[in-house]
Order: sequence, then structure tokens, then C-alpha cells
Amino acid sequence: MIAYRLTFLMAGLCMGAWAPLVPFARSRAGIDDGALGLLLLCLGLGSLVMMPLAGVLNARRGCRFTMHVGIALVFLTLPLLATVHSFSGLVVTLMLFGAGCGTVDVTMNVQGVMVERATGRSLMSGFHGLFSLGTIVSAAVITGLLWLGATPLLASCAVLVALGAFVLTAGRQMLGRSGDAAGPVFARPSGNVLMLGILCLIAFLAEGAILDWSAVFLVQVRAVEPAVAGLGYAVFAVMMALGRLSGDRIVARLGPRTVLVGGGLIVMSGFVLVVFATNWLWNLVGFGVVGAGLANVAPVYLSLAGAQRTMPGELAIAAATSLGYLGILMGPAAIGLFAQLSSLSAALLAVASLMIAIIVSAARRVPTASRQRLH
Repeated sequence: MIAYRLTFLMAGLCMGAWAPLVPFARSRAGIDDGALGLLLLCLGLGSLVMMPLAGVLNARRGCRFTMHVGIALVFLTLPLLATVHSFSGLVVTLMLFGAGCGTVDVTMNVQGVMVERATGRSLMSGFHGLFSLGTIVSAAVITGLLWLGATPLLASCAVLVALGAFVLTAGRQMLGRSGDAAGPVFARPSGNVLMLGILCLIAFLAEGAILDWSAVFLVQVRAVEPAVAGLGYAVFAVMMALGRLSGDRIVARLGPRTVLVGGGLIVMSGFVLVVFATNWLWNLVGFGVVGAGLANVAPVYLSLAGAQRTMPGELAIAAATSLGYLGILMGPAAIGLFAQLSSLSAALLAVASLMIAIIVSAARRVPTASRQRLH
């Protein structure tokens, strides 16, 4: 079980490594905000393109092989992200880095569902809690090393050492192939899987809204100093990690339906607190409430995607994850456009209103027991 949990922690380390390197990459390449936005889009596109293939690799070659492929891509590209000077070089490198992260992301979820099936227990929320913890640790360690005077390349080596140690030790204990080696390369998502993917998209869009717009909201709407505006996302991330680490017990006790309905209501209340509380400290509380409510939504949906029987579980998880990532790709631009047409506060309320889809669909179609299947 330690190896399975470390898989999610390592995936978080991969995802969190890029954020502290962004200002340095931008400075080396001498690019403006628009070009930086294109770079960030390349990261997401690389993940999105690789995720369906990762589902096939998991079915045919197993989690251990596929995870090692993803980590190898991160190994090859993370040092380049810390040293490449040209914009075109960063575009190619970020797409390959995103492909590695996407491969790792799909693989950790496939293995998580396999472990849930084998044990008959709800474990996905706790697994994703370790993923969230990994992103926080990775970003904090690299930031701390950079603050102490380390070069971006040297700072990123801390993550590479951890990944290498995992591959040589616990990574060998990951699960092998679970699917049909002669199975289809592509399977059209069933209606149930498509629905789960769209609901994942909403959850990821809400998460992306806090990631990309919480600091902007605090600076522009609440006149908070930019130096402390990052506290909004920090509080959100910590509460999400805590919520996920305790989520398995919550899901097992209350069931997926109650967790999704309650989570959606909590997210909506958090956004309302952010928008209507004029004191920025209460806004921080609101961001934390959103994180707590959102913590177990995506893990429950991914668990349901792997548990359904209308298409192979590995391909279903890849499809749901890919659709979810569209929320991260589309979210920043959609929220920005909405804010330009009205206001950032109205845009955040619009994101909150999307939780109604999660609440209604969960109340109608999601099972009450944690180990029942979505038919």
C-alpha cells in the first residue's frame, strides 16, 4: 500500500515543480504576458494529447511501465525547463513535460481504482490528498532552494532525486497490467463516462478559477498588496489537501451522493463568501471553504469512472481525466472573458452556479453507498 500512496505523492511532485520556475523561464526567454499564456497552454495541451494514450498503455503494459514512461519524460524535460532560453525551445519542452505529467496523472488514477477494486474500500480521496500534498511540497522545496540562492537547475534536481529514488525502490512494486493486451486503442466514451467527464470538467474549472484568479481578485477587487495575494490559493490548496486526506473516511461513512451534494453546496457558499465579504481576511476563509468543498469531488467521479462497466476502466479514467483537463485549459480564458463583459465577482459567481449541475446529477444518479456502481 505504501507504493500505491507514494505514486500519488510523486505525481504531485511532478505537477508542482513547474510553477516556481515560471518567472525564471519568462525572464530567460524575454517574453510578455501573452507569450507566457501560450506557454501555459502548451503544458495543458501536452497533457491532454497524451492522456488517451496513457490509458491504452496502462491497459496493455501496466501501471508500472506507464508510470516509468511518464517519469522518464519529466526527467528529460524538467532540467530543460530550468535552462532553455528560447521561446520555441520552451514550447516543445513544455508540451513534452505536460505529456509526462498527463501520463503520470492517468496512471495514478488507474492504479488507485485497481486498488479500490482489490480491497473493496474507498481510497481515492486519500490518494488525491497525497497528490495535493506532493504539489505543495514540490513547489515549497524548489521555492525555498531558489530563495537560498540555488540555480533553477539545481533546485529542480531535488524533485528529480525524489523521482529517481521512487523508481528504484517503491516504483518497482506498482501494479502490472489489468486490462486486455489486445483491447482497443480507442473506445468511444459511453454516456455515463461522458457525463462523469463533464462533471470532472466543472470541478477542475472551479479549481482553476482559484488557481488563476484568486490573487487577481484580492489585488484588483480588495486592494490587497500583491506580495500577499498568493495567500488565497495557499489557503485553498491546504484545505483541499486536508479534505482529501480525510476524504476516504467521509466517503465511506456518508456515501458518494452525500459527498457530492454537500461538496457542491459548500463550494457555492465559499464563492458567495469570497464575493460578498468585503474584508479580505474573510475572502481567505471563503477560498478555504471552496477548497474543502471541492476536495473530494473529482476523486469520487474518477472512482466512479473506473468502477463502471460500460467501457474499459483504464480508458474510462483517461477519458474522464482528459475532459476534466479541458476545464483547466478553458477556465482561465472563459473567466477572463466573462469578467471583461461584466466583472470578476460576477465571473466567480458564474463558476459557483455550475455546482448546481453537480448537485442535481448526484442527487439523481450517483449511488448512496461508496462501493456501488454507476449504471
